[in-house]
Amino acid sequence: MSEIKIIALGGVRENAKNMYAVEVNDDIYILDCGLKYPEQELLGIDIVIPDFEYLRQNKNRVVGVFLTHGHADAIGALPYFVSEFDVPVFGSEMTIELAKIACANEEKAKRFDDFHVVDEKTEIDFENATISFFKTTHSIPESLGIVVKTANGNIVYTGDFKFDQTAAVGYKTDFGRLAEIGHEGVLALLSDSANAENPRETVDEHVIFDFINETFEYHKGRIIVACVASNILRVQQIINAAYENGRKVALTGHDAEKIVKTAMKLDKLHLPSDDLLVSLQDLKQYDDNQIVVLETGRSGEPLKSLQKMALGRHRAVNLHEGDLVFITTTPSHAIETTVAKTRNMIYRAGGTVKAISDEFNSSGHASKNDLELMMNLLEPEYVFPVQGEYRLMSSNAQCAERVGIAPENIFLLKRGDVAEYTHDKMIVASSVDAGNTMIDGSGIGDIGNIVLRDRKVLSEDGIFIAVVTIDRKKNKIVDAPKIATRGFIYVKTSRDLMAESSDIIKQVVQDNLDKKEYDWSHLKQDVRDQLSHFLYEQTKRHPVILPVIMEINAKRNHGKKKPDAKKAKITKADQVAKSGKKKTKKHSKKVTADKKADK
Repeated sequence: MSEIKIIALGGVRENAKNMYAVEVNDDIYILDCGLKYPEQELLGIDIVIPDFEYLRQNKNRVVGVFLTHGHADAIGALPYFVSEFDVPVFGSEMTIELAKIACANEEKAKRFDDFHVVDEKTEIDFENATISFFKTTHSIPESLGIVVKTANGNIVYTGDFKFDQTAAVGYKTDFGRLAEIGHEGVLALLSDSANAENPRETVDEHVIFDFINETFEYHKGRIIVACVASNILRVQQIINAAYENGRKVALTGHDAEKIVKTAMKLDKLHLPSDDLLVSLQDLKQYDDNQIVVLETGRSGEPLKSLQKMALGRHRAVNLHEGDLVFITTTPSHAIETTVAKTRNMIYRAGGTVKAISDEFNSSGHASKNDLELMMNLLEPEYVFPVQGEYRLMSSNAQCAERVGIAPENIFLLKRGDVAEYTHDKMIVASSVDAGNTMIDGSGIGDIGNIVLRDRKVLSEDGIFIAVVTIDRKKNKIVDAPKIATRGFIYVKTSRDLMAESSDIIKQVVQDNLDKKEYDWSHLKQDVRDQLSHFLYEQTKRHPVILPVIMEINAKRNHGKKKPDAKKAKITKADQVAKSGKKKTKKHSKKVTADKKADK
């Protein structure tokens, strides 16, 4: 019997940021290492990754990282992980190549080279478990599910998956292998929940291709396609449709060229013609009806780039009358407002919008029927819905109940929950620290809730700065307070408010100076409290208040007479003269000595 724990370090009750730790006796196996892109309330944050604190505390027990596929939600946090942990990383050939690209962008991860390519036939024997893999269908080739084989049964992590009977080679699910894993006995299933709420069946990919091909055929102007760079399946469909309709393809986007070239090098992406791809500089040589611009955006999100195109601010392509913007990615519910705003901007620029999601239920994730089929094939004893917000995990749990799994054997984990298999029963026994680590520029984890709160207040109510100069020895204010505001009020129309604020500041500071003992922190806090109360009464706003207290110390001579300036000048002149005489005598002696030497 093995001691088994399943810990959700990310990817539960949230979109993306998938990271799960499976402990078998003394070994820790990491399943995926993903990131998520921030939602609107995380002002200024670039990306969010899991908190590695628990793994830091158990660094010597981590035996490896096992990746399911090459999307950011599975590999995005890997550069930050391998900067701290020197453990091997396993994944399919395509996944490993994309992971290397991600690591090359992070300074501390550039030198990491402990990557290992695996496939569905690979088995890796460790002291306490055996790791194996199975093929799944997703929007990127060589996606894999992971099996952790223990003495108590298999622990299966599906990764992102769906079932598509018409999937192309490289994307097909191995149903026979799934049945074999189920026959061996599955203790726990960690199941993708990202599309569990959708009642409609996911459309087959050949239907999607026909729709793309038809769109290219009947639109006579230029087509700008918005697509996630790592969605290799969709990129291949766009390339094939462009070729069939006599159009050239130009790539634009931070990640597009690297990922497309990598996929072509690995023979996962095929060009029907060698001259199909053209550079952005050559676009002017072609008519609009001969061009497809593939926009992938930065960090896999093309919507911001489309907005720049609509506003005429894009570095290479700007929208004009007759353009069709074809959105082939399925945006998450969290950015529906951004999508609506982007559509409006495109129409104002003279273009039109078409989206696959408007016509079909297109997703790279399992529908309800897919989830139920996966459970029937594997027959798990326990089910852990993962990869989705709570409502999606709950919908996945309902699927588990419909196929006959007891409700007490279904766990909707919170981030940091530890499910432990003990005495032949799975229970949530404890929890570990598993917050968010926010990346802002080059800063990793140095932005916390307090900083985010201040950013939110600054964005909503602005800042109020009060500068006061005091003479501490005389216990008085030297000059009237200087006040500056940004994003709070329009100063020219609020002179009375500024004058009253100045009076309050003077009164508070003087009251503190009149006390025999006071400290700077108390003085500043007193100014903040009094000003905050007054400004809210007047404006119903809470700006960030920054009091700046400056102190001067006037030097005194304490009865000493100042030296007479005239006398000082004479003395200085005498010193210079004497110095000159000494130098002259010394020089003359040297000349005399030289003359004697010559004789």
